[in-house]
This record gives sequence, structure tokens and C-alpha cells, in this order.
Amino acid sequence: MKRLVIKLGTGVLSRTGRALEAAQFRRIAREVAELHKSGTSCILVSSAAIAAGVRVLGLPARPDDLPGKQACAAAGQPELMRLYAASFRAQGLRVAQLLLTHGDIDSRTRRTNARNTLDRLLSSGTVVPIINENDSVAVEELRFGDNDRLSAEVAQLVRADYLAILTSVDGLQDANGKRVPEVRDLAAASRHVRPDKGEESVGGMKTKLEAVKLAVGSGIPCSILDGRRQGQLAAALAGKDVGTRFPVARKKR
Repeated sequence: MKRLVIKLGTGVLSRTGRALEAAQFRRIAREVAELHKSGTSCILVSSAAIAAGVRVLGLPARPDDLPGKQACAAAGQPELMRLYAASFRAQGLRVAQLLLTHGDIDSRTRRTNARNTLDRLLSSGTVVPIINENDSVAVEELRFGDNDRLSAEVAQLVRADYLAILTSVDGLQDANGKRVPEVRDLAAASRHVRPDKGEESVGGMKTKLEAVKLAVGSGIPCSILDGRRQGQLAAALAGKDVGTRFPVARKKR
């Protein structure tokens, strides 16, 4: 089966950044199940543990301090997985949780162990691995990337055929707010990055483009898609004009 890595931002799974949106989990599970039936194994790299933890801990707002965010992540991770498990169970699929850090990817032994675990899970044919950064002990995602870079690293790890980064906007937009359908020059694309981002966003478009550069450089085509719009994943894989595509350059003979 082909392998697709799907990165889900907090803005996709939570409209306010302070509580999870169950309907989104159910819809994503349906779309992933359809892809699975058509011959594509999916690995999810999911944010939103902090958003879940805000509600679990009964806080009025998302904390600004690092220990507060880590506490929310610890409290919210079980709730995040509960919603994933229930949503995929309804589609006849099971889920498995992996909490990783960039250190796990950088370590040869831990990297090999993570790859072997994912290969075994995917070989079952009925399990959807769900990966999040281990926010209780790591700080990279909380400070910088919202799992964007981790999704590219996971795509490299599992030798994915495609990376789809789902966010709360319709792909990369130019200075006028118009969607950019395709990018072949990543250096030039950086001029489209706008400084604004949602309340629940950590990395913004800048870190998404950095993740795309990492994946495309490894021969993995990518798309940045509107994760709140139905059917984007299947449309992107079918080559339709949705979001922003980042194809892999063909090597000259």
C-alpha cells in the first residue's frame, strides 16, 4: 500500500484552540477510511493535545507559559486519543499512539525502533498510527513548529509517498490573499508568507514551508490543504486543483 503522512494542526481539530471539535474527528476518520480502502495507508501527525487539556483542566484560556502548556498537553493527550479511537472504531479501524521527539528521530537506535514499530503497525492493515510530539518533555513543537517539522521527519522515516499538511487556511496565499495553486521554487515561495496566524497556531506558514522543503528534498511530494474542508485529501491525491501543491522536481538525465 502507498503511504500517506497527514499532519493535522490544532486549527483543524479545534475551532477555538480551547476544546476539541468531535465532528472534525469523525469526518477525518471517514476520509482516512476511504483512502485506506483504496490502497493508501495513513499515518497521522496530530497536534491539539494542548487544546484538549485546556478544557480537561478547566482553564479559561490557553496558557502562555511553557510548564502550563506542557501540563495541558499531558492532560489533553488521553482525550485526544479517545476521540481518535472512537472515530476510527466507527470506521472499522484501530489506532495506535506514538509520542516522539526530534531527539528520537536523530538517534540512530531510537529512529530504527520507531520505524520498525510503524512498519509493524501498518502491516496489520487495520491500524492508523497517530503521532504527536512528546510535549511533556520536549519544547520544540510548543515553541516553534506545531508538529510541522515532525510530520516531514515522519514522512522520511516511513518512506512516505506523500505528505499532506492540513491547516485552517486554503493552502499558501499570496499578499492579496489569493491561493497559490502550485510551488516549484520554494525559495521564491517564502515571499508569500504572511506574518498573521490564528490564535491556536504555533508555527504559521513559515514552518510549514520549512517542513515541505525537508520532505520535497527527500523526494516526497507535498500539499498544504484546508483541513476544515471536506474531500481535500482525496482530491489532492487525485491531482485535482486544491490547496497548494509542491511537486518533486524530476531529475535530469
